[in-house]
Amino acid sequence: MTKRKIHITDVILRDAHQSLIATRLRTEDMLPACEWLDQAGYWSLECWGGATFDACVRFLKEDPWERLRTLRKALPNTRLQMLLRGQNLLGYRHYGDDVVEAFVAKAAENGIDVFRVFDALNDVRNLETSIKAVKKAGKHAQGTLCYTVSPVHDTDAYLEQARAMADMGADSIAIKDMAGLLTPSVTAELVGKLKKTLNLPVFLHSHATSGMAPMCQWAAMEAGVDHIDTALSAFAGGTSHPPTESLVAALHDAGYETGLNLELLDKATGHFREVRKKYHQFESAYNGVDTSVLLSQVPGGMMSNLANQLKEQGALDRIQEVFEEIPRVRKDLGFPPLVTPTSQIVGTQAVINVLGGKRYDSITNEVKKYLQGWYGKAPAAVDSALQRRAVGNEELVEERPANLIPRELEDLRKQVGDLATSDEDVLTYAMFPDQAKSYLEQRRDGTLQPEKLEPVPSGQAGGNLSTKFKITVHGESYDIHVTGASPTGENERRFYMTVDGVPEEIHLASEGDGDAGSRSSGGRASATKEGHVTTSMPGNIVDVLVSEGDQVEAGDPVLIIEAMKMETEVKATISGTVKEVAITKGDRVVPGEVLIDIE
Repeated sequence: MTKRKIHITDVILRDAHQSLIATRLRTEDMLPACEWLDQAGYWSLECWGGATFDACVRFLKEDPWERLRTLRKALPNTRLQMLLRGQNLLGYRHYGDDVVEAFVAKAAENGIDVFRVFDALNDVRNLETSIKAVKKAGKHAQGTLCYTVSPVHDTDAYLEQARAMADMGADSIAIKDMAGLLTPSVTAELVGKLKKTLNLPVFLHSHATSGMAPMCQWAAMEAGVDHIDTALSAFAGGTSHPPTESLVAALHDAGYETGLNLELLDKATGHFREVRKKYHQFESAYNGVDTSVLLSQVPGGMMSNLANQLKEQGALDRIQEVFEEIPRVRKDLGFPPLVTPTSQIVGTQAVINVLGGKRYDSITNEVKKYLQGWYGKAPAAVDSALQRRAVGNEELVEERPANLIPRELEDLRKQVGDLATSDEDVLTYAMFPDQAKSYLEQRRDGTLQPEKLEPVPSGQAGGNLSTKFKITVHGESYDIHVTGASPTGENERRFYMTVDGVPEEIHLASEGDGDAGSRSSGGRASATKEGHVTTSMPGNIVDVLVSEGDQVEAGDPVLIIEAMKMETEVKATISGTVKEVAITKGDRVVPGEVLIDIE
């Protein structure tokens, strides 16, 4: 009797480190294990897409396309797989069809064999172009169900979506359980009905956050699943995935075949176990079982990145408040599944609601676009009052959003100009214009420097530091509150210091960088009255919308700030005349500073 084979996809090169160390694993630390991974017998290795593209450009100063080419060369015998956000590709907005087609073609040309394509709202209209492009490239198009729990998500809805993706030409169906919300019973029902309804392979991707993923994997296997995602044990568990080695051993013992060699897996995981120590400053606090995810529904990759981003804001101690706010924001937005980009959209708005002290006092541009329909159809009705407040009198988008986006690739090519030396550079610019421009300029000038990896400080485990104390200088006493953050620049560590309630941002330079430290606030005054426009989160100024002497009404947008990868309009607090503009585009600002003074 022939043993039934269960195929395994390992996420060690993408989702595992995205979930546990905020996507910081560098290519140089992947390559030594590639020989073992390539010989081990995997069906595929997920190694690209998701947040890896962003992290390469923003933090690691690596060319993501070069990473892909390098891995393709190092893994000649194994399918390479990526995660693609449908019409979003790897950015945070929808792109014109010509950009989607070009991106998929280049990804295939550079080495991707399997495209796991999903839409954050499970709106299949947003998958049409990308699936068609994958098929045109002769590659494997995997249609994806983003699993979530809400009053409007049930098995019948997922089956209807799977049939629609099959009709588009999908070669397989993946169940993407990004937050670990699946139960064994639901898994068995969904897998069983997919196998009965469709003549396509079924994949299961379930994060270990809630502790149920291994049980769900076994239930899926008994229900007829064909493929299961795992992570080598060095980066398994917590918000990542169940360990590869454990499932392989269990399946072999039960008489199933996986084709995987446990000795080679052990060599590879030994390498990654040592490598992980280098990235201690990015370690997620959520690397064990966290059943609170059953309430917050925060997915694995989002959880570690959210913790790291709050750490940068000096507000990690308020993460529980954010977790409690996320389900409320999600309900207001019509119960979107929490997966990129909707996880970032919901998460950032929740952070702003918590740190700002008043819900929706500031609304990110992405929330406005979402409520207007630019991301697709929400699964359920959105809060109508919030929608009116965010969108105003602008028209709502009822059709496939990309129908309203003109072809834009040539315009993007003109915008980036000579900085781009290849079509891949143009596509990188399309994903993240500001970050890509900075990266390409540094590459041209030979000044690329990845963020610094620091040794564990003596006597502490690293990470966030919060200290309150009093100091007395010349008879005057001062209350000091210092909140530390992980390094966010190439050569410096950022701290937030509050002196008698007045916030300051301090940069401490690395050894050999010259100045011991510098204030980034540029001498801006502290906000003390209603007409002082400030921000609730540290960030970068994207645009200044007013000039000195302008007349503004309370509620008019006066500047745009980027914080936690999302852009937010900051509005005038009163009606009056702009007396002073203390910021320019590109400035780094912190809470409590006077950015614009209105009289």
